[in-house]
Amino acid sequence: MTMSPTGALVDEAQSFLDANSNVAAVDISLADLHGIGRGKMIRRHELLDLFCNGRGMPASLFAQDIEGNDVPGAIATQSDGGGDSLCWPVAGTLGRQHNGRGLVLLQMFDRDGAPIPHDPRGAMLAQITRARYMGFQPMGALELEFYLLDAAGGPARALLGGRCMSSTNCMSVDELDEMSPFFDAVYAAATPFDLSLESLLSEYAPGQFELTLRYRDLARAADDIILTKQILRSTARRFGMRACFMPKPFAGQSGSGMHLHLSLTDPVRGMNLFADQNGATSLLMLQAIGGVRAAMADTMLVLGPTLNSWRRLGAAIYSPTSNSWGRDDRNVALRIPNGSPASRHFEHRVAGVDANPYLVAAVILGTALDGIEASNEPGPQYSTDGAPALPRSWTEAIESFGTSCTMRRILGEDLHAALAAIKRQECARLADHVSDIEWQLYADI
Repeated sequence: MTMSPTGALVDEAQSFLDANSNVAAVDISLADLHGIGRGKMIRRHELLDLFCNGRGMPASLFAQDIEGNDVPGAIATQSDGGGDSLCWPVAGTLGRQHNGRGLVLLQMFDRDGAPIPHDPRGAMLAQITRARYMGFQPMGALELEFYLLDAAGGPARALLGGRCMSSTNCMSVDELDEMSPFFDAVYAAATPFDLSLESLLSEYAPGQFELTLRYRDLARAADDIILTKQILRSTARRFGMRACFMPKPFAGQSGSGMHLHLSLTDPVRGMNLFADQNGATSLLMLQAIGGVRAAMADTMLVLGPTLNSWRRLGAAIYSPTSNSWGRDDRNVALRIPNGSPASRHFEHRVAGVDANPYLVAAVILGTALDGIEASNEPGPQYSTDGAPALPRSWTEAIESFGTSCTMRRILGEDLHAALAAIKRQECARLADHVSDIEWQLYADI
């Protein structure tokens, strides 16, 4: 038996098996660079071996496009000849799904127990380790906005009463009740994974909803998003619906974001270091905001990783597109919410719901720490003065990211190069595609 580099103990697996005698199989899931789960379904008797010895899978999973095809430029960043590396379970993520199978998240390591440089969870943990060396424990929570659609991608029908969900109904309590069988099932499915899904509301578009999650240590907060999206997709299928995590599925309607709330605490005393000091905003938080603003242009590919991301960012409906900050203003990119001075934090509002939560956490925390190390000024509130302009398009974001020394340092050279290669190929493929609207406009010129 080998000690798991994730800290997962075989006792967790044994307790799960003892409590779930009728579970016959377990889904083991590794989040790729897109946040898509890649893995296997193993049988019950294989679970203890996974916790004791890991499970082999190829690192080329981190060199694939969204459809699972190898990208030559990303493969070129790897030197293992396509052999298997070891995946280990992430402690605390093993639970029973409502489909009767188990589920556990994975992280990939080499045969010596070092994190594979392409694994986005490893990149996040490297920045968390950096924060701890600086005397900070990162805390956070991410919010999920998403659409519920019918199986064909059209408006879903209310589960109670059958009404077509075709009107906005922002913050409608009745709409939540009409969909309560689905959300009751989601909350129930979250319980075995220690997922605290908290506030639920109907958002600013037909069939759009938002879920907030418990505020806790940043690594687990990012794991929570991977698990929650899987639960939402799986539950929706069982109700004949589709949970859609496109950031802008419909023109003229609200986009879906994934806002990150972030603070730093004292790891010994547990005190929030972003808390107001004598009635004034924490200097540490202002420096962190200054660091995030200084590098935001370079992070935009992580925050908006797809062409569809930029349809959301180009809209005017609650989608912050300026490099700005302010207090309790939803039009800025970095918002300091009202609330208890002791729980003060900032909310990064730019990322789309399609973004990889591990990469989002890595680049936001990493640039915040840069700001603290450099004693950065945040600049004036509600203004873009003093911070670099953001890319105006997905192609500009790809190039800004690809040439960024800051992103290369925070994410690591191999992951940075692989992601840039994948996105350049994806962009070239879409640029070659002739769309239906082009036929409509230009076919008869």
